[in-house]
Amino acid sequence: MLHAVLAIAVAPGCAQAVADAKSDCSLVIHIDGFRNQKGDVGVSLFTSPEGWPEKNDKAFLHGPHPFSGDKATVTLEVPAGRYGIAVIHDENSNHKLDRNFFGIPKEGFGFANNPKVFLTPPDFKTASVDVACPVTETSIHLNYK
Repeated sequence: MLHAVLAIAVAPGCAQAVADAKSDCSLVIHIDGFRNQKGDVGVSLFTSPEGWPEKNDKAFLHGPHPFSGDKATVTLEVPAGRYGIAVIHDENSNHKLDRNFFGIPKEGFGFANNPKVFLTPPDFKTASVDVACPVTETSIHLNYK
């Protein structure tokens, strides 16, 4: 099985601010349970409950990442702190979690700490991890309804 290892690059204009914030912490997210190899894995990090978990305009960081096989590893460079983590298996690469007529997700999804999900997503606190330097690792299992 091939694992996709990715890193988010910091935009040139932000490089000094990031360096000053000592954002040399690596957050390594291991994702498993993909039902097929279509599309991308979408990862969103939130620093607060505002917008959690689907309003990416409120996310600290979000984006699609390619993967291969039934597992992916995404490595992000972020400042130390607490982050809510939501992931989706964006099978059609349209950058959103597709739902059926009843609002039930048609694509895979998961959250940090792998909480049980019924009709609503977990709250921010339940799906958050503390990132510390130099490296913090977490594993997320995808759910399909």
